[in-house]
Parts: sequence; C-alpha cells; structure tokens
Amino acid sequence: MFTPSYSRRRFIVGAGLTGTALATGLVSPAQAAGLKPTQTMRGGSNNYRPNAPMVDRLGTGFFVHGTVLRAGSGAPIANTRIQIWAATTLGGEREPRNHGSVLTRADGTYSLEMEQIVPNFGQPHAHLAYDDGAYKTLFLRPVMPSARDTSLQVDFVLAPA
Repeated sequence: MFTPSYSRRRFIVGAGLTGTALATGLVSPAQAAGLKPTQTMRGGSNNYRPNAPMVDRLGTGFFVHGTVLRAGSGAPIANTRIQIWAATTLGGEREPRNHGSVLTRADGTYSLEMEQIVPNFGQPHAHLAYDDGAYKTLFLRPVMPSARDTSLQVDFVLAPA
C-alpha cells in the first residue's frame, strides 16, 4: 500500500503559503480580520541605526516592497516609517549608503529601490524595522531564497503600543 509522504515544505508550497505571507499570517485580504501581529525575528536588529534618513532610493535594480497592516482589523497603515538596510554591492550592512527609511502610502504599501542584496554570513537577506512609537517595535530579517532574486516582499502586521 502506498502512503504519500508530506513534509511541512511540501504542504506550504502546495497550499500556496510561501514567503512573507506565511510568516506574517497575511494569507488573503478576506482573512484580514483577526490578524495576529508579526513577531520580531532573531537577528533583525543587527547593525540597526535609529532614525535612518528618508530616501527615494538607495541604488538601482533591487526592490524591497510590502504592505503594513494593523493587527486585529487588518486595516492598512498609512504614513508609517519603515527602515530598510542590507549588505549590497555597495558594501556591508554597516555602510551608511545601505540604510534608509520610506513611508507607507494610503493603502499601507511601501517600496524602496536599492542596490542588489548580496549574501552576508552566507545568506542573502535584508533587515527591516518599525520603531516610531504608535505601534510595538518590530525588527525583521527575511532571508531570500536566492542571491539571484531581484526583489523581496516583506509585509508587516503591527500591534498598537
């Protein structure tokens, strides 16, 4: 008798629950009500610089984007500062040219174009933070599936402070 083998990964991919959507609990807009807040990730605050400057871009060719929602209601959060930093072709995570902040739009979305993210400690990853006080501070460190990726989607579900 054949018994199928299901791993956690096979289930997640088969169900279409991949990337940040799974990590944040953001599965679909229809399921937004009752959203749990995103949890801070280990290593997310490494090389953090408070009050990173507002920028239009940090280079070209790589895009970090996502949506910021309120825990519980799933309402988009507008005019919220998200900080982004990463090791890129310009240098490491400590390089000031690799740190910047953007504001979310009316629909809660944000985006930042930057230089290509490169592996740091063996993994291509970015760091993102929310720390402006109206909501609980949150640090994220999403790892990219491949150093060849040219974009990274990172969604936030913020809990009131």
